[in-house]
Amino acid sequence: MAQSSLEDNRKVWLITGASSGFGKRLVTSILARGDLVIATARSLDKLESVISELDSQYMERLRTLQLDVTDGEEKIKTKIDQAITFWKRIDVLVNNAGFGVPGMVEEGGTKILRRQFETNVFGTLDVTTATLPYLRESNGCVVVIGSRSAWKAELPGLGFYAASKAAIHAITEAFMSELAQFNIKVLLVAPGSFRTEGIYGHSYYTDNPIPAYDKLRGISKTRFESVGGTEKGDPDKAVKAIIEVVTGEGRAKDRPWPNYLILGEDAEADVRNKCRRWLTVLDEWSDVTRAVNFDS
Repeated sequence: MAQSSLEDNRKVWLITGASSGFGKRLVTSILARGDLVIATARSLDKLESVISELDSQYMERLRTLQLDVTDGEEKIKTKIDQAITFWKRIDVLVNNAGFGVPGMVEEGGTKILRRQFETNVFGTLDVTTATLPYLRESNGCVVVIGSRSAWKAELPGLGFYAASKAAIHAITEAFMSELAQFNIKVLLVAPGSFRTEGIYGHSYYTDNPIPAYDKLRGISKTRFESVGGTEKGDPDKAVKAIIEVVTGEGRAKDRPWPNYLILGEDAEADVRNKCRRWLTVLDEWSDVTRAVNFDS
């Protein structure tokens, strides 16, 4: 395994999906604090467009790499092995790459669900497992950008995306316990609605319309299309919060590692509402819940 060539305490961050959304803003903010960044994206052209807007003083601390998280284990491992040659180490992996397809579950079926999981679940897992050998060496950190949508799957049209985020949430929680022995920290971020190039930039799935869903689909599609540009979340403030937690600085100074980071008042409300509903059912149906053991 390659040894670190850095002689200071600067961290090396590898960020997927760095050409848009939180990834794009993380690149700028991390470089501004003096750390080093390996920015990856499926399209190098889009990534270079982002890079061209950066201050020239950052260029010596930035490397770019084409990385499609859906390319499969072998190709992704090759790309991560290439990334390690830049500074001989990786301290923080930020799994930011992802996308969302809104649509009715019956209309999209497993065709859309598989497409959704390919990026948000399998791609995230492939990148993480390819990077973990290097993170074990650096006692690094894994950040997964999940979504409050995992807590709001009942919203019509959100099923595919919410399912993929719920799955990667569960995998991330598994990593929390499995990687603790290596002193690798894991942070699951669940943002609400932020004004980025996110799920609301993707077209609503209507290729297989089922007449029974016409009314609900219409309402859902209209709602999704009305959200873009109205989100209250400031993505610059969100990435600042992520960086503070990872580095233990600012508002995170002297506070215990949280494992979870809920971002946005809407995300907070959704998490609290879901917990409240589950607890209400547990209370109201506790006699049934507790009455299924063998008679002693």
